[in-house]
Amino acid sequence: MVFATASAPARTPIVEVEHISKRFPSADGSTLTVLDDVSVTLHEGEVVALLGKSGSGKSTLLRTIAGLIAPTAGEVRYRGTRLNGANPGVGMVFQSFALMPWLTVQDNVELGLRAQGVAAEERRERALQAIDQIGLDGFETAYPRELSGGMRQRVGFARALVGRPDALLMDEPFSALDVLTSENLRNELMTLWAQPDFPTKAICIVTHNIEEAVLLADRVLVLGSNPGHIRAEVPVHLPRPRDRRSPTFEAMVDQLYSILTGRDETSAATRAAVASPLTTPLPDVTVGGLAGLVEIVFAHDGQTDLPDLADELSFEIDDLLPLVDAARMLGLLEVEGAQAFLTDTGRGWYTADIQRSKEIFAGIVREKAPLVRAIVKALENSNDGGLRDDFFRDLLRRAYTAEDIEKQLDIAIDWGRYGELFDYDADTGELVLADVAAAISKEIAPGL
Repeated sequence: MVFATASAPARTPIVEVEHISKRFPSADGSTLTVLDDVSVTLHEGEVVALLGKSGSGKSTLLRTIAGLIAPTAGEVRYRGTRLNGANPGVGMVFQSFALMPWLTVQDNVELGLRAQGVAAEERRERALQAIDQIGLDGFETAYPRELSGGMRQRVGFARALVGRPDALLMDEPFSALDVLTSENLRNELMTLWAQPDFPTKAICIVTHNIEEAVLLADRVLVLGSNPGHIRAEVPVHLPRPRDRRSPTFEAMVDQLYSILTGRDETSAATRAAVASPLTTPLPDVTVGGLAGLVEIVFAHDGQTDLPDLADELSFEIDDLLPLVDAARMLGLLEVEGAQAFLTDTGRGWYTADIQRSKEIFAGIVREKAPLVRAIVKALENSNDGGLRDDFFRDLLRRAYTAEDIEKQLDIAIDWGRYGELFDYDADTGELVLADVAAAISKEIAPGL
């Protein structure tokens, strides 16, 4: 989906990404597709935000633009030349700062120039200029351990800018910082960007924060998941500096929120047919969190504006996304644009007594939560109603990292145990059907 805009004069492309796909091998010899047929062009004079949920391939796309990851298919060009390695025209800022703790601020900033073979005196002059430009003058001899998180990220910016890159690539650079520090750094970055002598001609930032995308970007590319693909391209025609409280800013946030929470173009029947634990991960939420969201929507007469709700609760809009995704997956809420509506199922679950709510939840997750459904079916097909959790780890390895496998299992176990579908022994790693576990308990303690 591309939203129509008025025609604009042609701009010079810096980086062109054409129809790239990226697949990674899995432990069992199969492949995991992270990006599928993605095309992006980064032009001179613009800030582009790559906005998407976790797992949409944002960081993989950014590293492909940087030439740190080679695409499986398609190509990336810098100034018309196809990349066959690191992109010489970009600088990168990372979420984790990525500083060398044994080097001073100045040495960290000079690191890239040293690798390029720049002479010592020029390295020093350019590093000191970048340090001053980013507001760290006086800390040249300090070590990272002596700096706050915001100051360390300033070093990251100085290190990226000292090479005078054509394009500055940033991978969630403010997400590890407190709210005030991140807001100050965003404002300072935009101040630098507005200066005519700022050497960088384009910025591309990865973010999952909708308001950050609207604050910074001239164009927002919304990525969908499983695999990552461009769902929409949305221009941001707002003058800088941007006011979060303005109606046009809020309308833009609502528009992007609607795209992020909207259903894919595929039909409900098609989605149901392809839903599996490998293609449809469980959102990272607890049953208690789900119940809280449903209760709040119920208290709002069964419908609510999600951005307004986030503001009312003093959360970022993005914080609600996993809860909304889970409620939609389970049929507790319906979402149209930025509006959420309580379904009859959601109303029935919320108003039921404790035991009945467990029964309703059990039926819902068994039908609509792919991993929970898979666990129950596997246990039912085992000889004794029990299986080790390693069995499911091996199945999930085709599509998830080790960290995400544990997260998916934790969520499924939380949901399944609440619904009394199965029990889990963390010491032995054994999953057992609830009725089998109850029978075993009676045998062990018949008098209880």
